[in-house]
Amino acid sequence: MEQAWSKALSRRETDPEGALTSARTLLEIVVKRILDQHTVDYEDKDDLPKLYGKVAETLNLAPSQHSERAFKTILGSAMNLVNGLGTLRNQLSDSHGRSDRLQARPAPRHASLAVNTAGAMAAFLAETHLHSTERPAEEADVHQ
Repeated sequence: MEQAWSKALSRRETDPEGALTSARTLLEIVVKRILDQHTVDYEDKDDLPKLYGKVAETLNLAPSQHSERAFKTILGSAMNLVNGLGTLRNQLSDSHGRSDRLQARPAPRHASLAVNTAGAMAAFLAETHLHSTERPAEEADVHQ
């Protein structure tokens, strides 16, 4: 995980397309490790939004698991961020072959946004996971 984070950070200025790939990889590593530790099944072909949805349900982070509008809004926005990172990686990163017709290229500032967002989400998920494993489920607070 630290290696993926370092790689994402180091590529922002010099290789924005690669930074987008690394940002998504970082988030995928964290999500899969959490799912593995909670023994939640997933398929290798599952995309990041699907994997994140499983983690959100597992960690009580799905908007549907909350009644307060503020939590529903923030957690829904987190899902949108993950979806957006997946879309950026698919459309603008170096993970797929590019056509000469596609002129859009991410700038370093776009790469910084993606990397910082992925890092913030990864840290939040890791902290929430650690919090959920520290106490028995019946003692866990509703708004983890």
